[in-house]
Amino acid sequence: MKVSKSDTLKHEYHLRFDGLEEYRSIMWSIFCNDFFQKYIPLDSKILDVGAGYGEFIININAKEKYAMDLNPTMKELYRHKNIFFLNQDCTKTWNLQDESIDVVFSSNFLEHLDSKESVEHVLKESYRVLRGGGGIMLVGPNIRYVYDEYWDFWDHIIPMSDRSIMEILRMNGFNIQISIDKFLPYAMSGEGRKVTPPYFFIKAYLKMPFVWRIFGKQFFIIANKI
Repeated sequence: MKVSKSDTLKHEYHLRFDGLEEYRSIMWSIFCNDFFQKYIPLDSKILDVGAGYGEFIININAKEKYAMDLNPTMKELYRHKNIFFLNQDCTKTWNLQDESIDVVFSSNFLEHLDSKESVEHVLKESYRVLRGGGGIMLVGPNIRYVYDEYWDFWDHIIPMSDRSIMEILRMNGFNIQISIDKFLPYAMSGEGRKVTPPYFFIKAYLKMPFVWRIFGKQFFIIANKI
């Protein structure tokens, strides 16, 4: 019997994140309050692509919030949080109007897509739905620093670096505003490894960029629509 993509996602979420829900929610509230929020105006309309359990989009403050994910079980979660849920395949045309969003965010998601063409489709759709001057914010494992661990996750398909992502962003009309090649540690979110650094460590880490050069293995990039 053929298993659907959404069923596969539900199973993956169960294996990787069950038991970590409360920890990840608090961890992401720290990420949002202490770091990401300064790049996102409170009157923004923001879209989280590959939103999963919504740790980012739930904890960030914005005027209107949208979450896109293929897993249909997320519908009730987002409804209760007053977040517009787009239950769709991100490699298809997005159910959003042109120039209707101020910020597109995605974390640890693009590497799971099935081809480079799919990654580029996400960037093209981001460009389409962003208002002029709007920004895309991307976080992901940097293959330059995790080449020995990158393939430990079965569903990692597309190897990406800060350099390759910046190149494809420029090719699709974006202007790079911020590029950090070493940001978060690779397993800080606990994906697949039940790693749970103390909350005070997370808060301290975000305040010490010089430490990122030692432990950081994920990129953080902001690019604006020209």
